[in-house]
Amino acid sequence: MDYIGSVLSLLLLILIVVVVVRAIRIVPQSRALVIERLGKFHTVMYAGLHLLVPFVDRVASQVDLREQVTSFPPQPVITADNVVVSIDSVIYYQVNDPRDATYEIANFISAIEQLTVTTLRNVIGSLDLEQTLTSRDDINSRLRGVLDEATGKWGIRVNRVELKAIDPPPSIQQAMEQQLRAERDKRAAILTAEGVRQSEILQAEGEKQSAILRAEGIARSKILQAEADARAIDQVFRAIHEGDADPKLLAYKYIEMLPQIADGQGSKVWVVPTELTAALNSISKGFGAAGGDGAGETKPTEGWQ
Repeated sequence: MDYIGSVLSLLLLILIVVVVVRAIRIVPQSRALVIERLGKFHTVMYAGLHLLVPFVDRVASQVDLREQVTSFPPQPVITADNVVVSIDSVIYYQVNDPRDATYEIANFISAIEQLTVTTLRNVIGSLDLEQTLTSRDDINSRLRGVLDEATGKWGIRVNRVELKAIDPPPSIQQAMEQQLRAERDKRAAILTAEGVRQSEILQAEGEKQSAILRAEGIARSKILQAEADARAIDQVFRAIHEGDADPKLLAYKYIEMLPQIADGQGSKVWVVPTELTAALNSISKGFGAAGGDGAGETKPTEGWQ
């Protein structure tokens, strides 16, 4: 009897331990437990310590409430201009309602993937290749709107949709690279031509300014020279006028200038005014008178024949 009592006591103790273990539930932070009672939804338990009714309540599912990221394999999609592109997408989502995520959809990850593929084909099918490559933000926004609306009844919110890669076929990539290379060469040629044009324009402007400044300098120099000559002539005229020069002085000045007039290789034609001839005759007579007695008179006309 003692042995049977000991066994019963041990069984009872084990039963109590099992009941306690099944009755106590500690839910971690950012997690949720969906509880069923007798096979029917009962409640959702969030972070903290909770008690269950042993053998009556059970945990139907444990749901992660944190934001999740799922990367889907590349999907072939046909654009509006019949080009097959491979698109790699990433979905960021978060469970808002653990009950709907458990009972409204069997496998929401697979459902989101299939919905993403279908929506991608609808969106990309209305765009050509160039629009597909340059409109990632617009595609992301349209995908997010469709997915968020469809997954709302599943208790899931799609926060962000990103296209990791859009890969055209190799032949299209080569054609695009050739086009880009041609565009770069074209821009380089345009920039080179523009640089040469600007250089020539600046050089022409510099030569123009230089010629203008040189002409202005020459004109200014001639003006200053003319003004200096005019002042010199005016001073000489005033000196002659104030000194009341007679014909003898004028003849003497003319004789002083004869060496400068005769300087040069070309033939010279001298024009001798009549008044100057008369003055020279007077000078000749004066020199003849100063020669002394007994010397014959020199005829003025004989020295100028």
